[in-house]
Amino acid sequence: MNSRLVAANVIVKVLAGKSLTVALEEAWPQVVDVQERAFIQALCYGTVRHYYRLEFILNQLVNKPIKDKDAQIKVLALLGLYQLNFMRVKDHAAVSETVAVMRKKQWAKSLLNAVLRRYLREQDELEALADKHVAYAHPDWMIKAIKADWGDDAKQILVANNQLPPMSLRVNARFCERDIYLTLLAEEGIEASALACSEQGILLAEPVVVDKLPKFAQGWVSVQDAAAQLAVQLLDAQQGERILDVCAAPGGKTAHILELQPDLEQLLAIDIDAQRLVRVQENLTRLQLKADLLAADAAQPDMWWDGVLFDRILLDAPCSALGVIRRHPDIKLLRRAEDIAQLQALQQEILCAAWSMLAPGGVLLYATCSILKQENELQIAQFLQQHGDAQELIIEADWGVKRPFGRQVFTGSLAMDGFYYARLQKK
Repeated sequence: MNSRLVAANVIVKVLAGKSLTVALEEAWPQVVDVQERAFIQALCYGTVRHYYRLEFILNQLVNKPIKDKDAQIKVLALLGLYQLNFMRVKDHAAVSETVAVMRKKQWAKSLLNAVLRRYLREQDELEALADKHVAYAHPDWMIKAIKADWGDDAKQILVANNQLPPMSLRVNARFCERDIYLTLLAEEGIEASALACSEQGILLAEPVVVDKLPKFAQGWVSVQDAAAQLAVQLLDAQQGERILDVCAAPGGKTAHILELQPDLEQLLAIDIDAQRLVRVQENLTRLQLKADLLAADAAQPDMWWDGVLFDRILLDAPCSALGVIRRHPDIKLLRRAEDIAQLQALQQEILCAAWSMLAPGGVLLYATCSILKQENELQIAQFLQQHGDAQELIIEADWGVKRPFGRQVFTGSLAMDGFYYARLQKK
């Protein structure tokens, strides 16, 4: 099947509400060739990442916006524009191959051909116009929310969201030290450096497929963002403790806890999605680790909890995920302004439920991959006001920004995704 047609159909599904990850997975049975898959993935991620900019330019090139019922044709135009501006595809190939997808619709072929060729003639003017009106390539509500929260820092966050994400690794401390693994990478010709914020963290100069990572299949290393690696050192699990990992999938933090502290009484990892727990088990199996996994609703512990209190709880709360847009650019298309209040209510519900399962003197680490104050510091402020038995444990660190409550990491800072952490102790 034509690779550009596959890409167009994937993005049409995203516009209809499906995640880009799922839409691509559904497309792969049609595509066997590895290089073709890589091209399709790059085309999809790039077009979605710059969707709002590309759409603005397209609207300058047509007499009237392309109708919703012709979504596939609109997406093909966007794919063509993306190839011409962002990819190393020769101009004539980008135009001819994109137009050729519409074999039976002559009007669509004519439209695509006219749009793309006019873009080539007027590219400088159109790009300058886009710089003026849609420089950040985000939905308006998202830009306003980020600017309202972070003022002068908003620009760097929005710009970082449009960059390709770095690839960070977490070395399994049970098998080897970071310096040793850096040597293994060097021997394979993979350029890398130590992450400043994580003792097990490594930053690759360029992303590679995991099959090329030394001893990946044997569990010596995992792919995990630098900011996500902070969770386990902040949780600081101790020997003999009972740990609860809430909203645990896909299991990176679960595994990291066990890598650094194998002598726990119990680690229970729960997630509301049983299918996502399959991924957790696969990761644990590769890393040669064991934990108790349970498909359960964290907001309703009465349905599954045995009543025995936990010494420490890691709550990686469901959130808007605005801190990981560079990894999941479809968030720009899928997330809505009205989602934030609903998520905020769910976060508070889960936080209160988790608190009821924490032993006196115990520590709860609240984490999100969001950069919005509503989901982060304001959430913790509300919780502390309503729970007299809770106190904040201040996070002193050389990463992130200290907030009235907790610590915020901005997207792109020290090669990290946007994350938030707050530590709470039960008096």
